[in-house]
Amino acid sequence: MDAATPELVPLEARMIQLFALVSEALAGATDALLGIDASKGSAVVEGDQLVDDLTADVELMVWRQIDDATTPPSDLRHLVGTLLILPELERSGDLAEHIAQRAVGNLGAEMSPLSRGIVQRMAEVALGMWRDAADAYADRSARSLALHEDDEEIDILHDRLTREIAAETMPTAIGAQVTLLARFYERLGDHAVNLARRVEMLHRAE
Repeated sequence: MDAATPELVPLEARMIQLFALVSEALAGATDALLGIDASKGSAVVEGDQLVDDLTADVELMVWRQIDDATTPPSDLRHLVGTLLILPELERSGDLAEHIAQRAVGNLGAEMSPLSRGIVQRMAEVALGMWRDAADAYADRSARSLALHEDDEEIDILHDRLTREIAAETMPTAIGAQVTLLARFYERLGDHAVNLARRVEMLHRAE
C-alpha cells in the first residue's frame, strides 16, 4: 500500500493522534476503575472533550479538501473513507468515558473478585485490539482477521461475566453497572474490528 500523498499528511497525523487518544482513554479508564482511583477517572472524563474537538477538526479538514477543486481524484476515496472512520473513533472515546464515569463512582471497589478479573482481561484484550487497529491505520496494513479472533475472546469473557452477575455475587445495583461495563468493553472490541475492516477497504485500491 502506498504512503499518503503530501496533501493528506496533516490529516493522517491527526487521525493517528485520535487513535492514540482513544487507546489512552481506554487504558486510563480501566486503571482508574480497577485501581479505585476516582481522580484518574475524572481526568479521563474531562479528556473526552479533546477527542470530540479533534474529531470535529478532522471532519472540517476533510470537507475542505473535498470541496477544493484541486484535490486529486485519488485522494477523494481516502477522504470519504476517513469520514466513515471518524464516528467509530468518537463513539469509542465515549465508551472509554462511560467506563471512567463508573470509576468516578468507585464501582471497582464494589465488584466481586471474579468480575474484576474478567473485566481486567476484557480490558487487556480490547486495548491490544485498539493498538492493532491504530497500527493498521498508521502502517496501512491488513489486521482484521487477527482482531476478529480477539473479538471472539471478548465475547467469551462477556458471557463469563454475565454468568457471574447472574450468580448474584454482587448487589443488584452493582450487578447492573457491571453488566453495562461488559457491554462497553464488548462494543470497544466491535469498533476495533470495524475500524480494521474500514482501513483495509480504504487502502485496498491504493
